[in-house]
Amino acid sequence: MASSRDRQRKLARAKLDRQLARRAAAARRRRRIQAGVGTALILVLVVAGSAWALGAFDSEPTEDTATDEVCLWTPQNTEGNANLKDVGEPPTTGLPVTGTRPMTIVTNQGEPISVELDLASAPCAAASIAHLASQSFYDNTKCHEITTDGAVRCGDPSGTGLGGPAYSFYSENVPTAPEASPEPSPAPDEPPTYPKGTVAMISNPPGANGSQFLIFFKDFTPTEEPQYPIIGRVTEGLDVVEKIGALPTVDNGAGEKVKPENDDVVIQSLTVGEPVLDPASPADPAPSGTPSPQPSGAPEASASAG
Repeated sequence: MASSRDRQRKLARAKLDRQLARRAAAARRRRRIQAGVGTALILVLVVAGSAWALGAFDSEPTEDTATDEVCLWTPQNTEGNANLKDVGEPPTTGLPVTGTRPMTIVTNQGEPISVELDLASAPCAAASIAHLASQSFYDNTKCHEITTDGAVRCGDPSGTGLGGPAYSFYSENVPTAPEASPEPSPAPDEPPTYPKGTVAMISNPPGANGSQFLIFFKDFTPTEEPQYPIIGRVTEGLDVVEKIGALPTVDNGAGEKVKPENDDVVIQSLTVGEPVLDPASPADPAPSGTPSPQPSGAPEASASAG
């Protein structure tokens, strides 16, 4: 008869065989499952790839500009410049970037001055002026200079040249300097950089625009690099601008004879109407980005004005 030890050995061997068999069966099941999953995954990828190639996942192109950031507003230090007036900031998105926008300036010097703001070339300037006008920022303010460049300077509630809102923005649509030429500057057939009736922003330092603007009552071509960004043009009332430009001037306290003698050129109201779409432009154009200069050199918050 087999000894007790032999029987234990046989039982142990049988148990080990059963364990090995179960492990082998489990391994075969895993391999079958993995093979099936792999095949299914490959099939899904093939189907998805075919659908993508056929354009199944393509969405209809949209031209939604509601979330496109058009402008950047840089806060200014109101504590360092008491002439700045905080009236909030315009929106940065959903701004019109095509067509024009009417601006009406009513002064105490005659008929209203009508201006056409250029939304395609200066959308941020137009947005800023519209925002400030909605806050009555310009109402009952003085045009404090008749410049030697042949322009009326307005838009500073303080009348000092240092006033403006509590934000600034980049220059847009600054004309390029004419190429060097042996001819006198400008050449006889060269159009002026700033034709009579041009409306442009002015700031100190240049590029940190705020609320101040120029209306040229005569042609002007600078002898140095242009620095006034053009934002629009006068369509009616240029004779009123010329009348203001002809007023006598006195010293402004800084050695410049640019202040209207009686200090009485007053903007009674400034309003901005709704955008007027350019018929040649698409209905909802997508903005090309933040206007020049690019945000890589944003002006730091300061007590500057414009």
